[in-house]
Amino acid sequence: MCGIVGIINKGYKNVSESEIQTMCSTIIHRGPDDEGIYVKNNVGIGMRRLNIIDLNTGHQPIHNEDKSIWIVFNGEIYNYKELREYLVKKNHKFYTDSDTEVIIHAYEEDGEECLEKLRGMFSFAIYDHKKNQVFIARDRLGIKPLFFCETEDSIFFASEMKAILTFNNVKRDMNWKAFDSFFTLSYIPSPMSIFKDINKLNPGHYIIIKNEKICIKKYWDINFDINKNMNEQYATEKFLNLFEEAVKMHLISDVPVGAFLSGGIDSSLVVAIMGKYHSSVNTLSIGFGGDIGSYDDERKYAKIVSRQYKTNHREYEVSAELCNSSLIEKIVEAFDEPFADHGVIPTYFVCKMARENMTVALSGLGGDELFSGYPRHLGFAFGEIYKYLPKILKENILPWSIERFSESKGGEVTVNWLKRFVRGGGLIPEKRYLTYVNLLSGYSKEVLFSKNILKLIEEQSYEEDFFSYYRAKNAKEPLNKVYYTDIKTYLPDDILALTDRISMMHSLEVRVPFLDHKLVEFCATIPHTLKMKYFKPKYLLRKATSQLLPKEVLEHKKQGFVSPMNLWLNHQLKDYIYDTLMRNESGSDIFSQKTILNILQQHFKGVQLNTSLIWALLIFKIWYKKYMRI
Repeated sequence: MCGIVGIINKGYKNVSESEIQTMCSTIIHRGPDDEGIYVKNNVGIGMRRLNIIDLNTGHQPIHNEDKSIWIVFNGEIYNYKELREYLVKKNHKFYTDSDTEVIIHAYEEDGEECLEKLRGMFSFAIYDHKKNQVFIARDRLGIKPLFFCETEDSIFFASEMKAILTFNNVKRDMNWKAFDSFFTLSYIPSPMSIFKDINKLNPGHYIIIKNEKICIKKYWDINFDINKNMNEQYATEKFLNLFEEAVKMHLISDVPVGAFLSGGIDSSLVVAIMGKYHSSVNTLSIGFGGDIGSYDDERKYAKIVSRQYKTNHREYEVSAELCNSSLIEKIVEAFDEPFADHGVIPTYFVCKMARENMTVALSGLGGDELFSGYPRHLGFAFGEIYKYLPKILKENILPWSIERFSESKGGEVTVNWLKRFVRGGGLIPEKRYLTYVNLLSGYSKEVLFSKNILKLIEEQSYEEDFFSYYRAKNAKEPLNKVYYTDIKTYLPDDILALTDRISMMHSLEVRVPFLDHKLVEFCATIPHTLKMKYFKPKYLLRKATSQLLPKEVLEHKKQGFVSPMNLWLNHQLKDYIYDTLMRNESGSDIFSQKTILNILQQHFKGVQLNTSLIWALLIFKIWYKKYMRI
């Protein structure tokens, strides 16, 4: 696991080692163990390394036999031993035991098609002297990040934007479409970043840079080719076989490996399978407490799983006082752009605690996307029935009634979900789904943003981009279209981006066996009627794990890996929120201060639960002050 950087100068102007070193210095947290740089004429590549595999000879950049091809690599290739055997038979000579060197010889053998053979998480850059080109690729699901930027003089790439932002000729002009997407989704989806001139490489894509031109190509996508004849028994057996294979592969490491154990089905299943291959698994869970009272998290279920599989379990309680302005500013700096999923708080602490006795942690991320695990999936399924109600009922009577309900000051979201459900009830499916995930549900851009900003985003609205995923031909049935949309948006740019930045902030590698691409491809053939049956989310996953996990874990209400953010907003962060959001400073003219005051007052009175929107406004204001050089 590493961070990578690079420069390709135009006009064949030489790259200096100091420039690459400066970029590397910004991402030391991603690789505190080693640094490597290779510069040749107008191309320079560099990396920071976190030692995971081949601790002694895995120094990067790595080259081929005649040193005509060089690579920097971030990630893990889990089938590298199998690929190495294939390449040795093709007469390739290896000088390390690393998975990195396997990539470079696979590229020698198969060119860009080598990507089809790689099973893992990765972003890498290969400098090919003979072809005079740079080949950059990102893994299929977007587990590892890759940013790039083209200026008049150069092309830059890096694992994090902060490495690119070290150069003064990289402009910090706002991308207003990205701004719009942030206040729609709470994150910024690929290929955009908040800066107009910096982009993310989409998952499943690669770049060829040759003759000062950037050519981007797609090499993988997911298609929901449903096997309508599939039954429960076949689906559960096939899934468990593939999942066990994936977990086993994800255990490859030369350093200590453990697991996050939240107490939910996904992480518990990971631990159950790990127990087959390790006699003693290190697990970790966290909870919340402090002077505002305890928070009902899933620690008790984690303990049950830990006892069953005899893990070395540690548990931490995060006090309310630890969620403060200093922590929030650290988190903003980790992303370099606005990012407002407040699941970032528990992720920060679980990664911090995990790093005390492990370098690699397995996570259950991805299970919800594969098996219909989110409340919004259930809401969408109910919406397919709701749309047949009489028009006067769904468009007048029910919305009027539900909107009159006050919401819980303690953060209970049931009423908020009901409001979102009826607001989208009469809309076409893709607009209905956007209503369920929209940060601004209950408000409009017209009242939140100033008139000048509205003009800037009117012609650059993100909504049509979101709809294009739902309308894509990769899925036919409405629920499968929802799953595809999540895999192309929320999965890579919210939960995987969150996991990468925060884990690497603590020099911790997090692996996600649910997102092994062969497993994902199989799950895309399972009928949605098996994933959610009788309106029961994760029906098939519960069936598949019924012999592996305790009944209490399988049947308890999903809580998710979230923090008591609403409690924090209403107590120790309240003054900080008012001070930050109502302060008249540069950037304040982006919003209607009157609307922000109304949002705060409605929230604190319990009229409208605005937790996510307030958090997003707070994050944006802090980011703007730090990054827009005011």
